[in-house]
Amino acid sequence: CLGRGWMWNFKYFCVCLFVCFSAQCGGGMSDFSGVILSPGFPGNYPSSLDCTWTIKLPIGFGVHLQFLNFSTETIHDYLEVRSGSTETSTVIGRLSGPQLPASLFSTTHETSLYFHSDYSQNKQGFHIVYQAYQLQSCPDPRPFRNGFVIGNDFTVGQTISFECFPGYTLIGNSALTCLHGISRNWNHPLPRCEALCGGNITAMNGTIYSPGYPDEYPNFQDCFWLVRVPPGNGIYINFTVLQTEPIYDFITVWDGPDQTSPQIGQFSGNTALESVYSTSNQILIKFHSDFTTSGFFVLSYHGKCDKLNIFTVYTDRWRKTRHKSIGCFF
Repeated sequence: CLGRGWMWNFKYFCVCLFVCFSAQCGGGMSDFSGVILSPGFPGNYPSSLDCTWTIKLPIGFGVHLQFLNFSTETIHDYLEVRSGSTETSTVIGRLSGPQLPASLFSTTHETSLYFHSDYSQNKQGFHIVYQAYQLQSCPDPRPFRNGFVIGNDFTVGQTISFECFPGYTLIGNSALTCLHGISRNWNHPLPRCEALCGGNITAMNGTIYSPGYPDEYPNFQDCFWLVRVPPGNGIYINFTVLQTEPIYDFITVWDGPDQTSPQIGQFSGNTALESVYSTSNQILIKFHSDFTTSGFFVLSYHGKCDKLNIFTVYTDRWRKTRHKSIGCFF
Protein backbone atom coordinates (compact mmCIF):
# COMPACT_ATOMS: atom_id res chain seq x y z
CA CYS A 1 0.00 0.00 0.00
CA LEU A 2 1.36 3.38 -0.94
CA GLY A 3 0.22 6.10 1.39
CA ARG A 4 0.45 7.41 4.96
CA GLY A 5 0.02 5.06 7.98
CA TRP A 6 -0.32 5.29 11.74
CA MET A 7 -0.54 3.04 14.82
CA TRP A 8 -3.70 2.66 16.91
CA ASN A 9 -4.17 0.07 19.63
CA PHE A 10 -0.99 -1.70 18.45
CA LYS A 11 -2.40 -2.06 14.96
CA TYR A 12 -1.02 -0.35 11.92
CA PHE A 13 -3.45 1.36 9.59
CA CYS A 14 -2.58 2.57 6.09
CA VAL A 15 -4.51 5.11 4.04
CA CYS A 16 -4.00 4.48 0.33
CA LEU A 17 -4.32 7.41 -2.02
CA PHE A 18 -5.38 6.59 -5.57
CA VAL A 19 -4.82 9.32 -8.12
CA CYS A 20 -6.85 9.22 -11.37
CA PHE A 21 -5.42 10.95 -14.38
CA SER A 22 -7.83 12.12 -17.07
CA ALA A 23 -7.26 10.89 -20.62
CA GLN A 24 -5.03 13.22 -22.59
CA CYS A 25 -5.72 14.86 -25.93
CA GLY A 26 -3.11 13.10 -28.03
CA GLY A 27 0.37 11.84 -27.29
CA GLY A 28 3.10 9.48 -28.38
CA MET A 29 3.40 5.76 -27.62
CA SER A 30 6.15 3.25 -28.31
CA ASP A 31 5.06 0.22 -26.25
CA PHE A 32 4.03 -2.98 -28.02
CA SER A 33 0.56 -2.71 -26.47
CA GLY A 34 -1.48 0.07 -24.95
CA VAL A 35 -4.76 1.92 -24.52
CA ILE A 36 -6.07 5.06 -26.20
CA LEU A 37 -9.00 6.92 -24.63
CA SER A 38 -10.85 9.96 -25.84
CA PRO A 39 -10.45 12.94 -23.47
CA GLY A 40 -12.87 12.65 -20.54
CA PHE A 41 -13.68 8.96 -21.13
CA PRO A 42 -15.89 7.35 -19.81
CA GLY A 43 -17.57 10.74 -19.61
CA ASN A 44 -18.28 12.86 -22.66
CA TYR A 45 -15.40 14.43 -24.55
CA PRO A 46 -15.17 18.26 -24.68
CA SER A 47 -16.05 20.40 -27.68
CA SER A 48 -13.58 21.79 -30.22
CA LEU A 49 -10.90 19.12 -29.92
CA ASP A 50 -8.12 18.30 -32.35
CA CYS A 51 -6.09 15.45 -30.86
CA THR A 52 -3.38 13.31 -32.47
CA TRP A 53 -1.94 10.09 -31.06
CA THR A 54 1.13 8.54 -32.69
CA ILE A 55 2.25 4.94 -32.17
CA LYS A 56 5.88 4.32 -33.16
CA LEU A 57 7.20 0.75 -33.20
CA PRO A 58 10.38 -0.87 -34.54
CA ILE A 59 10.48 -1.40 -38.30
CA GLY A 60 8.86 -4.71 -39.23
CA PHE A 61 5.86 -4.31 -36.91
CA GLY A 62 2.33 -3.07 -37.50
CA VAL A 63 -0.52 -2.21 -35.16
CA HIS A 64 -3.81 -4.02 -34.53
CA LEU A 65 -6.45 -1.60 -33.21
CA GLN A 66 -9.47 -3.03 -31.40
CA PHE A 67 -12.41 -0.80 -30.44
CA LEU A 68 -14.06 -1.61 -27.09
CA ASN A 69 -16.28 1.51 -27.01
CA PHE A 70 -17.12 4.06 -29.66
CA SER A 71 -19.69 6.86 -29.83
CA THR A 72 -19.32 10.25 -31.50
CA GLU A 73 -21.59 12.82 -33.07
CA THR A 74 -22.25 11.45 -36.55
CA ILE A 75 -20.22 13.10 -39.33
CA HIS A 76 -19.16 16.19 -37.37
CA ASP A 77 -17.04 14.41 -34.73
CA TYR A 78 -14.74 11.73 -36.14
CA LEU A 79 -11.63 9.64 -35.61
CA GLU A 80 -9.24 9.27 -38.55
CA VAL A 81 -6.66 6.47 -38.52
CA ARG A 82 -3.64 6.51 -40.83
CA SER A 83 -1.11 3.79 -41.63
CA GLY A 84 1.80 6.18 -41.17
CA SER A 85 2.58 9.33 -39.22
CA THR A 86 2.14 12.07 -41.83
CA GLU A 87 -0.86 13.81 -43.37
CA THR A 88 -0.12 12.08 -46.69
CA SER A 89 -0.14 8.58 -45.14
CA THR A 90 -2.86 6.15 -46.20
CA VAL A 91 -6.16 6.55 -44.35
CA ILE A 92 -7.27 3.09 -43.16
CA GLY A 93 -10.35 4.30 -41.29
CA ARG A 94 -12.49 7.42 -40.85
CA LEU A 95 -14.91 6.58 -38.05
CA SER A 96 -17.95 8.46 -36.80
CA GLY A 97 -21.32 7.83 -35.17
CA PRO A 98 -22.61 5.28 -32.63
CA GLN A 99 -21.54 2.10 -34.45
CA LEU A 100 -18.73 0.04 -32.92
CA PRO A 101 -16.06 -0.23 -35.67
CA ALA A 102 -14.38 -3.43 -36.74
CA SER A 103 -10.71 -3.91 -35.91
CA LEU A 104 -8.15 -2.05 -38.01
CA PHE A 105 -4.68 -3.19 -39.04
CA SER A 106 -1.97 -0.63 -39.73
CA THR A 107 0.65 -2.04 -42.08
CA THR A 108 3.57 0.25 -41.16
CA HIS A 109 5.61 0.67 -38.00
CA GLU A 110 4.08 4.11 -37.43
CA THR A 111 0.35 4.70 -36.92
CA SER A 112 -1.48 7.95 -36.25
CA LEU A 113 -4.96 8.60 -34.86
CA TYR A 114 -6.55 12.03 -35.24
CA PHE A 115 -9.74 12.97 -33.36
CA HIS A 116 -11.84 16.05 -34.11
CA SER A 117 -14.92 17.33 -32.29
CA ASP A 118 -16.98 20.38 -33.17
CA TYR A 119 -18.83 22.75 -30.86
CA SER A 120 -21.96 20.67 -30.13
CA GLN A 121 -23.40 17.25 -29.17
CA ASN A 122 -20.55 15.73 -27.22
CA LYS A 123 -20.61 11.94 -26.79
CA GLN A 124 -18.75 9.34 -24.74
CA GLY A 125 -15.99 8.93 -27.30
CA PHE A 126 -13.85 5.83 -27.59
CA HIS A 127 -11.83 3.20 -25.78
CA ILE A 128 -9.20 1.55 -28.01
CA VAL A 129 -6.63 -1.10 -27.20
CA TYR A 130 -3.73 -1.66 -29.56
CA GLN A 131 -1.34 -4.57 -30.00
CA ALA A 132 1.80 -4.78 -32.15
CA TYR A 133 2.10 -7.62 -34.66
CA GLN A 134 4.96 -8.67 -36.90
CA LEU A 135 4.66 -7.75 -40.56
CA GLN A 136 5.42 -10.94 -42.45
CA SER A 137 5.50 -11.33 -46.22
CA CYS A 138 3.02 -13.02 -48.52
CA PRO A 139 4.16 -16.17 -50.35
CA ASP A 140 6.68 -15.56 -53.13
CA PRO A 141 4.82 -16.12 -56.45
CA ARG A 142 8.01 -16.87 -58.34
CA PRO A 143 8.81 -18.70 -60.53
CA PHE A 144 5.80 -17.55 -62.56
CA ARG A 145 5.39 -20.03 -65.40
CA ASN A 146 5.22 -18.59 -68.94
CA GLY A 147 5.46 -15.04 -67.62
CA PHE A 148 7.11 -12.72 -65.13
CA VAL A 149 6.37 -10.78 -61.94
CA ILE A 150 6.74 -6.99 -61.73
CA GLY A 151 7.83 -6.02 -58.22
CA ASN A 152 9.79 -7.90 -55.55
CA ASP A 153 8.31 -6.52 -52.31
CA PHE A 154 5.84 -9.08 -50.94
CA THR A 155 5.23 -7.43 -47.55
CA VAL A 156 1.84 -6.34 -46.21
CA GLY A 157 0.10 -3.66 -48.23
CA GLN A 158 2.38 -3.99 -51.26
CA THR A 159 1.05 -4.66 -54.77
CA ILE A 160 2.74 -6.69 -57.49
CA SER A 161 1.65 -7.28 -61.08
CA PHE A 162 1.98 -10.10 -63.58
CA GLU A 163 2.59 -10.25 -67.33
CA CYS A 164 2.78 -13.15 -69.76
CA PHE A 165 5.36 -13.90 -72.41
CA PRO A 166 4.17 -13.27 -75.99
CA GLY A 167 1.75 -15.93 -77.16
CA TYR A 168 0.33 -16.57 -73.70
CA THR A 169 -2.85 -15.18 -72.13
CA LEU A 170 -3.16 -14.10 -68.50
CA ILE A 171 -5.92 -15.94 -66.64
CA GLY A 172 -6.94 -14.19 -63.40
CA ASN A 173 -6.10 -10.82 -61.83
CA SER A 174 -3.06 -9.01 -63.21
CA ALA A 175 -2.31 -7.26 -59.88
CA LEU A 176 -2.31 -8.69 -56.35
CA THR A 177 -1.99 -6.94 -52.97
CA CYS A 178 -0.62 -8.57 -49.82
CA LEU A 179 -3.37 -8.49 -47.19
CA HIS A 180 -2.80 -7.55 -43.57
CA GLY A 181 -4.01 -9.69 -40.70
CA ILE A 182 -2.67 -12.60 -38.73
CA SER A 183 -2.02 -14.82 -41.77
CA ARG A 184 -0.39 -13.50 -44.94
CA ASN A 185 -2.28 -14.05 -48.16
CA TRP A 186 -2.75 -12.28 -51.48
CA ASN A 187 -6.14 -10.68 -52.08
CA HIS A 188 -6.77 -12.91 -55.12
CA PRO A 189 -5.58 -16.35 -56.25
CA LEU A 190 -2.33 -16.30 -58.21
CA PRO A 191 -2.97 -15.83 -61.94
CA ARG A 192 -1.52 -18.09 -64.61
CA CYS A 193 -0.33 -17.72 -68.19
CA GLU A 194 -1.74 -20.23 -70.65
CA ALA A 195 -1.51 -20.99 -74.36
CA LEU A 196 -5.18 -20.97 -75.33
CA CYS A 197 -7.05 -22.83 -78.05
CA GLY A 198 -7.58 -20.06 -80.59
CA GLY A 199 -8.18 -16.32 -80.52
CA ASN A 200 -8.13 -13.07 -82.50
CA ILE A 201 -4.71 -11.48 -82.92
CA THR A 202 -4.01 -7.96 -84.23
CA ALA A 203 -0.37 -7.43 -83.26
CA MET A 204 2.08 -6.83 -86.11
CA ASN A 205 4.13 -9.81 -84.99
CA GLY A 206 3.76 -12.58 -82.45
CA THR A 207 3.91 -16.22 -81.51
CA ILE A 208 1.21 -18.90 -81.50
CA TYR A 209 1.61 -21.96 -79.30
CA SER A 210 -0.28 -25.22 -79.35
CA PRO A 211 -2.83 -25.37 -76.49
CA GLY A 212 -1.13 -25.98 -73.15
CA TYR A 213 2.42 -25.48 -74.48
CA PRO A 214 5.08 -26.33 -73.31
CA ASP A 215 2.99 -29.33 -72.24
CA GLU A 216 1.53 -31.53 -74.96
CA TYR A 217 -1.76 -30.43 -76.48
CA PRO A 218 -4.97 -32.26 -75.49
CA ASN A 219 -6.94 -34.58 -77.75
CA PHE A 220 -10.11 -33.53 -79.59
CA GLN A 221 -9.00 -29.97 -80.27
CA ASP A 222 -10.29 -27.68 -83.02
CA CYS A 223 -8.67 -24.29 -82.51
CA PHE A 224 -8.93 -21.24 -84.77
CA TRP A 225 -6.67 -18.19 -84.73
CA LEU A 226 -7.52 -15.19 -86.91
CA VAL A 227 -4.49 -12.97 -87.46
CA ARG A 228 -4.99 -9.44 -88.82
CA VAL A 229 -2.28 -6.90 -89.63
CA PRO A 230 -2.75 -3.42 -91.18
CA PRO A 231 -3.89 -3.35 -94.84
CA GLY A 232 -1.07 -3.35 -97.35
CA ASN A 233 0.89 -5.96 -95.41
CA GLY A 234 1.24 -9.67 -95.93
CA ILE A 235 1.92 -12.14 -93.15
CA TYR A 236 5.07 -14.24 -92.95
CA ILE A 237 4.67 -17.53 -91.02
CA ASN A 238 7.52 -19.64 -89.70
CA PHE A 239 7.20 -22.94 -87.82
CA THR A 240 9.93 -23.03 -85.17
CA VAL A 241 8.61 -26.22 -83.55
CA LEU A 242 6.45 -28.81 -85.31
CA GLN A 243 5.82 -32.15 -83.68
CA THR A 244 2.31 -33.51 -84.17
CA GLU A 245 0.84 -36.91 -84.90
CA PRO A 246 1.39 -37.31 -88.68
CA ILE A 247 -1.72 -36.94 -90.85
CA TYR A 248 -4.26 -37.00 -88.01
CA ASP A 249 -3.14 -33.90 -86.10
CA PHE A 250 -2.47 -30.96 -88.39
CA ILE A 251 -2.35 -27.18 -88.84
CA THR A 252 -4.12 -25.59 -91.80
CA VAL A 253 -3.48 -22.00 -92.93
CA TRP A 254 -5.81 -19.99 -95.20
CA ASP A 255 -4.88 -16.81 -97.06
CA GLY A 256 -7.83 -14.82 -95.74
CA PRO A 257 -10.30 -14.54 -92.86
CA ASP A 258 -12.26 -17.79 -93.31
CA GLN A 259 -12.11 -21.34 -94.64
CA THR A 260 -13.39 -20.26 -98.07
CA SER A 261 -10.15 -18.33 -98.61
CA PRO A 262 -7.33 -19.94 -100.63
CA GLN A 263 -5.45 -22.51 -98.60
CA ILE A 264 -1.76 -21.75 -98.12
CA GLY A 265 -0.86 -25.14 -96.74
CA GLN A 266 -1.45 -27.94 -94.28
CA PHE A 267 1.31 -28.99 -91.90
CA SER A 268 1.67 -32.17 -89.85
CA GLY A 269 4.22 -34.52 -88.30
CA ASN A 270 7.75 -33.50 -87.46
CA THR A 271 9.03 -32.70 -90.90
CA ALA A 272 11.52 -29.98 -91.68
CA LEU A 273 10.36 -26.60 -90.44
CA GLU A 274 8.54 -24.66 -93.11
CA SER A 275 7.89 -21.00 -93.88
CA VAL A 276 5.00 -19.55 -95.86
CA TYR A 277 3.51 -16.13 -96.43
CA SER A 278 0.12 -14.71 -97.30
CA THR A 279 -0.93 -12.32 -100.04
CA SER A 280 -3.49 -10.61 -97.82
CA ASN A 281 -3.37 -8.91 -94.44
CA GLN A 282 -5.44 -11.69 -92.81
CA ILE A 283 -4.83 -15.37 -92.26
CA LEU A 284 -6.91 -18.05 -90.59
CA ILE A 285 -5.05 -20.81 -88.77
CA LYS A 286 -6.78 -24.01 -87.66
CA PHE A 287 -5.33 -26.72 -85.46
CA HIS A 288 -7.02 -30.12 -85.26
CA SER A 289 -6.14 -33.07 -83.03
CA ASP A 290 -7.88 -36.44 -82.94
CA PHE A 291 -8.37 -38.86 -80.05
CA THR A 292 -4.85 -40.31 -79.83
CA THR A 293 -1.25 -39.16 -79.55
CA SER A 294 -0.37 -35.62 -78.55
CA GLY A 295 2.45 -33.26 -79.42
CA PHE A 296 3.09 -29.56 -79.73
CA PHE A 297 3.95 -26.78 -82.15
CA VAL A 298 5.20 -23.21 -82.12
CA LEU A 299 4.84 -20.80 -85.01
CA SER A 300 5.86 -17.19 -85.26
CA TYR A 301 4.51 -14.60 -87.65
CA HIS A 302 5.10 -11.02 -88.64
CA GLY A 303 3.46 -8.61 -91.02
CA LYS A 304 5.72 -7.23 -93.68
CA CYS A 305 5.52 -5.45 -97.02
CA ASP A 306 8.78 -4.43 -98.66
CA LYS A 307 7.18 -3.68 -102.04
CA LEU A 308 4.17 -4.69 -104.07
CA ASN A 309 4.39 -7.87 -106.09
CA ILE A 310 3.55 -6.86 -109.68
CA PHE A 311 3.58 -9.57 -112.30
CA THR A 312 2.47 -10.14 -115.92
CA VAL A 313 0.38 -13.08 -117.10
CA TYR A 314 0.13 -14.04 -120.80
CA THR A 315 -3.35 -15.37 -121.49
CA ASP A 316 -2.65 -16.28 -125.15
CA ARG A 317 -0.20 -15.49 -127.92
CA TRP A 318 -2.15 -12.42 -129.07
CA ARG A 319 -2.99 -10.77 -125.76
CA LYS A 320 -1.35 -10.18 -122.43
CA THR A 321 -2.93 -9.05 -119.18
CA ARG A 322 -1.05 -7.19 -116.45
CA HIS A 323 -2.13 -7.92 -112.86
CA LYS A 324 -1.17 -6.17 -109.64
CA SER A 325 -1.26 -8.48 -106.64
CA ILE A 326 -1.93 -7.38 -103.07
CA GLY A 327 0.92 -9.50 -101.75
CA CYS A 328 4.44 -8.56 -100.77
CA PHE A 329 7.99 -9.73 -101.36
CA PHE A 330 9.75 -11.11 -98.28
